[in-house]
Amino acid sequence: MSKPDARSKDTEEPHYLGHRERLRDRFRSSDPDALPDYELLELILFRAMPRRDTKPIAKALIARFGSFAEALAAPAERLKEVAGVGDSVVTDLKIVEAAARRLTKGAVKQRPILSSWTQVVEYCRAAMGFAPREEFRVLFLDKRNFLIADEVQGRGTIDHSPVYPREVVRRALELSATALVLVHNHPSGDPAPSTADVRMTLELIDIAKPLGITIHDHIIVGRQGYAGLRSLQLI
Repeated sequence: MSKPDARSKDTEEPHYLGHRERLRDRFRSSDPDALPDYELLELILFRAMPRRDTKPIAKALIARFGSFAEALAAPAERLKEVAGVGDSVVTDLKIVEAAARRLTKGAVKQRPILSSWTQVVEYCRAAMGFAPREEFRVLFLDKRNFLIADEVQGRGTIDHSPVYPREVVRRALELSATALVLVHNHPSGDPAPSTADVRMTLELIDIAKPLGITIHDHIIVGRQGYAGLRSLQLI
């Protein structure tokens, strides 16, 4: 008689362990941008889920939220609606989201805003492009167009964020800022400016200009990209 296999089904290594190492090898040896969104999510989930097959959960996150970036930016409670996602997974996803914001903000702070416009837009999209509610933020700049402060001035609903132009200008004077970049998001995904967006921007320009404060642009960000009022010749 042949001897029984020394390894029982209970002691065999789970099938996903080999998959994890292969995926790590691909990440290390190739262009990370070549990985599909769900595989990049899997790499993050490995740490929080050391004893589970993470592929179905990663695919479920992409199916629910649409993309890697949107999964990272999703509110914690909505993330937990996905089967298998608990506090440890949410924490790891939010750490990666915060790191991405810190990285893009660092690039913005190192150079004058107007000479690093691509990085400015990337930072704004990372910071609020996928937020579920409208936010209005202001980048306050010094006379060399370096960033003094980046502040959220208002948070609102899915399609409105309260903005008070005189409060924005008052804060600029407190910081001795000589120029501003206005930014807000459209949770609908479409960054096209509304009539109200243009009207508010023009009002702010009228208040700021006599005080020596320039409005460089008003950027609107969303899942589908971004729009700048100045490039659209609306201001």
